[in-house]
Amino acid sequence: MSFKMPKDIADGMINLGKTKVQFSIKKQLLLGFLAGNYIAFGGFLAIRAAGNLPEEFGSLQKLLFGAVFPLGLILVIIAGAELVTGNMMTQPIAYFDKKINLRELLKNWTFVYLGNFIGGLFFAYFLAYKTGIIMEAGKVGEVSKAFPWAIYAVKIANAKVNLSWGEAFLRGIGCNWLVALAVWMAYSADDIIGKIFAIWWPIMGFVAMGFEHSVANMFFIPLGIYVGQDPVYIDFVHSAKGVLLAAPTLKATWYSFIVNNLIPVTLGNIIGAGFFVALMYWYIYKK
Repeated sequence: MSFKMPKDIADGMINLGKTKVQFSIKKQLLLGFLAGNYIAFGGFLAIRAAGNLPEEFGSLQKLLFGAVFPLGLILVIIAGAELVTGNMMTQPIAYFDKKINLRELLKNWTFVYLGNFIGGLFFAYFLAYKTGIIMEAGKVGEVSKAFPWAIYAVKIANAKVNLSWGEAFLRGIGCNWLVALAVWMAYSADDIIGKIFAIWWPIMGFVAMGFEHSVANMFFIPLGIYVGQDPVYIDFVHSAKGVLLAAPTLKATWYSFIVNNLIPVTLGNIIGAGFFVALMYWYIYKK
């Protein structure tokens, strides 16, 4: 299984950053839309895989959630799409090496971010919520459970908007340090299996550890809001069974999603990829 050395990866990331700014705005939006959906595929798979487990599973539930979530970045890298959190590494390293200018960097981030956001909302509403999948009942052994995935989605949304600004920012740094390294190492591999292994470990790690990814949250939090505002879910929460199961009332709002989570996590993601990967490796191998 052949692979590239770190200095060669640095050269490749610089060239990749240069290539990305050559896409038209329409293509950046479309590729960003695809990536937003791909990350949502991974997120929805994680909810379906882990959301029906009893809470007593604790860390095992988080590990299973993280183990399947890497589907999203695998699709982005191998199928081809534009993910802003990866571009938070490729564009700065190309900028530091004077291959692109600041306007080109910001233009790429802006339209890819917008495409990712639209993609996450699209998947959350049409493919997770309107399909009815998130509102299905589940079973643990012979015991039926009402709305386990809906309850899990609302819990995720509530927890994410309940972080302090500082917590969300720092968790964003930890997340995108690992995401950028996943992109970095995937480039080092010359075959698909090598790329999948390179992607899987860092992505599984950041999810299981509880770090925050801005594009993933463009899916997770809106899905929780859609579910939590559903009249069927609201009636269930106030029913005897809902009270017994401690089904959570929705606390997340669109305002808290943007202000409490998306803004600080995005800024943390920029630092995690732009400073700890792009700047560090550019200084080591290119300066």
